[in-house]
Amino acid sequence: QVQLVESGGGLVQPGGSLRLSCAASGSIFSPNVMGWYRQAPGNQRELVATITSAGSTNYADSVKGRFTISRDNAKNTVYLLMNSLKPEDTAVYYCNIKWTAIVPIWTSYWGQGTQVTVSS
Repeated sequence: QVQLVESGGGLVQPGGSLRLSCAASGSIFSPNVMGWYRQAPGNQRELVATITSAGSTNYADSVKGRFTISRDNAKNTVYLLMNSLKPEDTAVYYCNIKWTAIVPIWTSYWGQGTQVTVSS
């Protein structure tokens, strides 16, 4: 079993910054993909950013240039630095890790979510 523990969410004013952290523990397969997804009320969960063990990143168009995803492979931890936050960034942010040890079967785990609220 794998557990993902998220931290760093909170209330911030528009234009402000937050840094989210997510530490994974348990039986983790490498290589893997870690990422952040978010879900606002009334919306479906959407991809924010992902990063592979090798460091390849992918961002949603809505956050490009503002958010930076990074990871520490030794600590199985992924980070999301969010700059220039906008009210539309308000959502519950979920950490994810996934891998395929037996192709094409994917194993995926989710964190509990952390609330990010951007408001003045």
